Amino acid sequence: MTDAASSVTDLHKYFASASFVQSAAKLAQCPFDQGLETAFAGRSNAGKSSAINRLTGQKKLARTSKTPGRTQLINFFSLNDQQRLVDLPGYGYAKVAISKKLEWQKHLEHYLEKRASLTGLVLVMDVRHPLQPYDAIMLDWVKQYRLRCHILLTKADKLKRGAAKQALMLVEQAVKDQPNTSAQLFSATKGDGVESARKVLFDWLH
Repeated sequence: MTDAASSVTDLHKYFASASFVQSAAKLAQCPFDQGLETAFAGRSNAGKSSAINRLTGQKKLARTSKTPGRTQLINFFSLNDQQRLVDLPGYGYAKVAISKKLEWQKHLEHYLEKRASLTGLVLVMDVRHPLQPYDAIMLDWVKQYRLRCHILLTKADKLKRGAAKQALMLVEQAVKDQPNTSAQLFSATKGDGVESARKVLFDWLH
């Protein structure tokens, strides 16, 4: 087996070890702030849960729903004693009161600002509808709190290759002045971009 193949196999095993730890409604309920963790954020219909499931090779680790906005808690998944993946609440199409949405937003920002073990944010966008207002808010927080950010343009299989690459270029242009922010195409259905994303996450967590 080549070193490259071995590396891919090792990454698969590493992320396949992910297991649910707990959910939290706010920062005070989160696990003890030690070790390293990487968080996923995105609009409720951007394919965030599907991306997490594909990256870990587990179909039901993060709950997917046909009803956008179902995930209203911060969900923690352990890779080992000191490393975690975090699924942040989806935001955008949830049929809840504005006051509830504002409360979620407050807890999200509090987490991004205060969580010492946070190594970076994976921002999930539907490649067909990138850079929506919520995405702009998240990118502003990334800049304000000096976080690393990797953008996954999901559902890339829904576009022809040229259109997908054009969308990627558009996003890269939009964040070119934002340090430590990168972007890539991703398809949970086809598996495109999975290994590239795993490498980014692995580097952040080590």
